[in-house]
Amino acid sequence: MKRYLFVFLFLAASISAVFAQRIPVMAILPIEATNRGVTPDEAANVTRQIIAELSSWGTLSIVQTEAGADYIVKGTISLQVNNIVLVAETVEARTGKSLGETKEQAAAVKDVSIFTFCAKLVDKVPLPNYLLGTWQSTLNLPDGPVVCIIEFKSDRTIFVERYDTWEHRQKNALRYEGYGTGTYSYAGYFARRNITVNSQQVQIDATANINLKLEETLPEQTAVNQSRLGIVFNGDKSAFEIAGGSLPCGRNYDGPSVYPSEYLGFSRFTNQIREKERKYERLRIFTANSVSPPCYCCTAFGTAEG
Repeated sequence: MKRYLFVFLFLAASISAVFAQRIPVMAILPIEATNRGVTPDEAANVTRQIIAELSSWGTLSIVQTEAGADYIVKGTISLQVNNIVLVAETVEARTGKSLGETKEQAAAVKDVSIFTFCAKLVDKVPLPNYLLGTWQSTLNLPDGPVVCIIEFKSDRTIFVERYDTWEHRQKNALRYEGYGTGTYSYAGYFARRNITVNSQQVQIDATANINLKLEETLPEQTAVNQSRLGIVFNGDKSAFEIAGGSLPCGRNYDGPSVYPSEYLGFSRFTNQIREKERKYERLRIFTANSVSPPCYCCTAFGTAEG
């Protein structure tokens, strides 16, 4: 019983580390207009837009003074040649270490992409990130499942344990079991946002950019680069769906008799930690009632009992 209790507590601690994350405090200091090409009022409006954008994400606590902040943002906006250039630096308050400079430019102040600027601005800030962990997506095809197992890490890198690709042409199926690495960016929102998918409004919880370098796949999938993917989580964040997009994994040339769509992609993912949590919750109940634990305890950890 002690062994099972230890396993359950270890798993619970791992889950808490992912799903109970601290929200950093970021100070956005006034953006300064540094030449006559931009007015002080325009600079102040850009500051307000940055604050509004970052505040809406729910993954940062935004303040306008340095006191008590974990991170500080200072920036300028100016006219350079024929472009408006917005530049800011993100600094770790405790150490004074720069996390990098962010730059965005446009033909006019109103054309500067505040969302893109903010996404770059916080790229190295450890925001609460509900993509962390290992996720699996499975497509059930006539000749067997096509599987993706992918791990999102806290340093914004990706480990691809498995990435199947599949093609059906002239009644023949090709299947490859690939693997690889990658990088990603993630912006989570506290209040759901609407995006347009096939002329319909869809509410999303986050946006992600995913870039993968894969081996042992179909030639078309050796590099997967998907931007501005809308992420919709379920209630306990144990699963998510990519709204209006997917991670491509193959093509069906032989029509709906083989598979409903021409292009295949992974779009629905389940968190593997949450799956284990459910199993071990059942294990805890069995243990508490002095019932012999089910055998999936051993398989979940890749061990065998003698």
